[in-house]
Amino acid sequence: MIRVVIADDQALVRAGFRALLNAEPDIEVVGEAGDGARAVQLARQLRPDVVLMDIRMPGTDGLAATRQIATDPALSGVRIVVLTTFELDEYVAEALRAGAAGFLVKNTEPAELVRGVRVVAAGEGLLSPSVTRRVIEQFAVRTASPAPPAQLAELTVREREVVALAGAGLSNDEIAARLVVSPATAKTHVSRAMVKLGARDRAQLVVFAYEAGLVRPSWLP
Repeated sequence: MIRVVIADDQALVRAGFRALLNAEPDIEVVGEAGDGARAVQLARQLRPDVVLMDIRMPGTDGLAATRQIATDPALSGVRIVVLTTFELDEYVAEALRAGAAGFLVKNTEPAELVRGVRVVAAGEGLLSPSVTRRVIEQFAVRTASPAPPAQLAELTVREREVVALAGAGLSNDEIAARLVVSPATAKTHVSRAMVKLGARDRAQLVVFAYEAGLVRPSWLP
């Protein structure tokens, strides 16, 4: 079973998500939180596979809660999906940087929400939709002249190529085709790069690619 905690300050939103997810045979909602502090508490108590985290909540907001969960070694298995009302919420990129595995818009189709929970629980990031890449590119604009992070020196030339391609939104299979290597080899390069960079998941790998300047939106000089 995929165990889920829902964190949102609106009881009706939580009830709707709970009903939708509990209707699935492989998903169980194990807790609800009305603010970020309670979400962190439940994450520590219940160790869910996925936390659906609203950003804008009273007290401890979703961004602060995401950072607390993502930086706690004991919660390394907890994946966070940020929920937002607006596709280009100004805090979404910061949430990805803080350790979220991706984000979903609250008015997404029910099937897409269920799929997103399963994808993130499997260790992947919700980075395929073009809107997610646009959010990360918005973050890139704010760091138009990035200083190469120190970890960049730890990557091999091939690993840098792989991180850049992951940052551009390519899957492991697409990276393999681009570099003319096997999918298993591409996956190995991605995994090694994540370990060297201390990335929790693919979402953080993509953010690193933008921060390091390995990926640049086409409109930037």
